[in-house]
Amino acid sequence: MKKLLVICMLLITAALFAQNEAPVEVDVSFHNFPWGTSLQEFKAKMGEPVFVETDNGIQSLLYENIQISGYPVFMLAYFSRNGLEGGAYYFNTFTIDELRICYTTVQNELLQKFGPAPICLPILKEAFPYITYWDLSNGHILLRVDTRINEPVTLWYSSPGLTEIVSGNR
Repeated sequence: MKKLLVICMLLITAALFAQNEAPVEVDVSFHNFPWGTSLQEFKAKMGEPVFVETDNGIQSLLYENIQISGYPVFMLAYFSRNGLEGGAYYFNTFTIDELRICYTTVQNELLQKFGPAPICLPILKEAFPYITYWDLSNGHILLRVDTRINEPVTLWYSSPGLTEIVSGNR
């Protein structure tokens, strides 16, 4: 849950930078499931998670060995009483070069799908936190990594409802 809070703080920070941008009309979903998908329907298609945690009304389901963009990931799906609200992928990379390649591969796929990002800090040769963020009409997407603290490439999806919850507007 600590990672959820860190990601949420980054999401809110990124949202503050992008406040003046008009949201783009693109369909945002998580792992091909639309926002509001029931927990039962999600589990029926994905199977049982390896770990479940509930905190502040949000239930987190952890799945291992999911493939995204050709990389193995840990996947967390977040549910409220309204159904699917968001999720995150944590990419398994083992070297700094693999991490950079993973980030740019995923970033390029997202740029093709969702268009230009209002926040896009490019990868440099030195250690740096890399962030790409989309504030879309029906969801938020945050791709990030901080090579200074050896964290994994993280791809976060948030419904407008979850964004309101973590920003304290609900």
